[in-house]
Amino acid sequence: MNVGNGKLNTSDKILLVAIDLMAEKGFKTVTTKEIATAAGISEMTLYRHFGSKKNLLEQGIDRFHYTWEMQKLFKEKLVWDLQTDLLLISKTYHEVMSRNGKMFLITLKERHNLPGIQKKMKNYPQQLKEMLTDYFTRMQVRGKMIPTNPETQAMSFIWMNYGAFMTNLIADEPFTDVSMEEFMTTSVALFARGLTP
Repeated sequence: MNVGNGKLNTSDKILLVAIDLMAEKGFKTVTTKEIATAAGISEMTLYRHFGSKKNLLEQGIDRFHYTWEMQKLFKEKLVWDLQTDLLLISKTYHEVMSRNGKMFLITLKERHNLPGIQKKMKNYPQQLKEMLTDYFTRMQVRGKMIPTNPETQAMSFIWMNYGAFMTNLIADEPFTDVSMEEFMTTSVALFARGLTP
């Protein structure tokens, strides 16, 4: 996992170390002392930045999830061509989700033990669904997409990408010889073709 610009502040460094250790040992098993030691800081510094191990995990989820990158994409990078836009959305989604795979696995494991995490896990896909629904609605208004239920198409697109991500994330060995790049290009082309007037 990385944070993009290569420069880590103390909080990001703690978060990255914590995510690695939580993924390796489990949230319940890893201690704040182990996290602090691995991050090269005192346990007191960890508590000053995050207050608790639970808060550390929750801030990690907020810091490294895809929502802010997707919001920027939807605000600044759309060209209003269905296939081009959907391919960019798909590639961005997979890039961020793959980069943050460890965080995603931790949240899946801990969602029932920590109710705040379960709520966060629902918020991110909900926000992506809203962005995609709005995009599909606007594409219909522009006459660049067939009349259909925009929310249904948003969910179909999310499930297509989420399914591919999960298959790769949890597979012990490659599920297929088809590369992720080929999957995205082909599936987005088919998806766009089906929605283009």
